[in-house]
Amino acid sequence: MQFGRFTRSVVGALVLSSSAVLVRAQGHDHVGNTMSQSHQPTAQEGALVQAVRQATERFKNVTSVSGPGEGYELAFGCVSGGDFGAMGLHYVNMSLVDGEMDVTQPEIVLFEPTPNGGIRITGADYLIDAAAWNAKHPGPPQLMGQLFHLFDKPNRFGLEPFYTLHVWAWKNNPNGTFVNWNPDVSCDAFNAK
Repeated sequence: MQFGRFTRSVVGALVLSSSAVLVRAQGHDHVGNTMSQSHQPTAQEGALVQAVRQATERFKNVTSVSGPGEGYELAFGCVSGGDFGAMGLHYVNMSLVDGEMDVTQPEIVLFEPTPNGGIRITGADYLIDAAAWNAKHPGPPQLMGQLFHLFDKPNRFGLEPFYTLHVWAWKNNPNGTFVNWNPDVSCDAFNAK
């Protein structure tokens, strides 16, 4: 499978996410059920959130559904997870989906639709093809100490294994800063055209 096709498939498959996929990563599951709401961020976790904020701060004033530009395009509609909350709108820069990671260049910038027909930034999502990563590295990817979530094969998406890391840098997630679903994000205001 070519990496470009893989990436488009992964991004598209996120749309199909409507229930939890349990994937253990650093003491919490994919939906964050074991992450305590009273968790106090460590210095390393706080540094990652600050780095993501610095990398995406230029998008704070983006309100148009056309998105942030700079190669980021809305790949599909608003991703909702039913009772788990939502991931929101994924603006993907396909040129950054290259099997490597750089905290200053997230592959995906996350937004939430607003009631006035606009959008507001909520965070970033880092995406790595597992085969490409594993071919060059002895262990799973980490970004400033935070482990990525592995979607292994077989998976509900029918894809080769991949790693992903959501960072809710601009909108609090009561289930944890690095879990995939955010119960405080909603797709209710999304108007697919």
